[in-house]
Amino acid sequence: MATKALRNSTYIVPTYEGDFAAWAHHQAMLLRAGQLHLLDKGWLAEEIDDLGREQYHRLESALRLILTHLLKWDHQPERRSRSWSATIRTQRRHAERQLQKNPSLQARLEEAVTDAYGDARGEASGETDLPLKVFPENCPYDWDTIMARSIEMPDE
Repeated sequence: MATKALRNSTYIVPTYEGDFAAWAHHQAMLLRAGQLHLLDKGWLAEEIDDLGREQYHRLESALRLILTHLLKWDHQPERRSRSWSATIRTQRRHAERQLQKNPSLQARLEEAVTDAYGDARGEASGETDLPLKVFPENCPYDWDTIMARSIEMPDE
């Protein structure tokens, strides 16, 4: 595949569409050198926005896994496993770290739980072979339950 680039005297300037990795490296070099007038401002702003969205998606992903396993825990108690409990504990730590590193996400917790629950409900249904209608349409867990409810195995 030919790399799309713009010539800048003897240096080939990578473009966003042609070689993203080279473009990103080049933008970082320009920033460090203080050559702000040469930045590809439109694409750079888009990528910065994407970085913020990625932090939200990381939180949502951790919540989706917690919620999926809480639903399975509650609807198939006979199949509870150390694996389910370990997943919940691990993902709780991931969610807590995301919130510590990105405190602004606190304002979006309700949205993140709602988004995550929609997927978790479908995943729980698929993983348990229980009909989707068995699981509540709206998240039945408050924040404290999601993040702190005990999910220990009886012999732990």
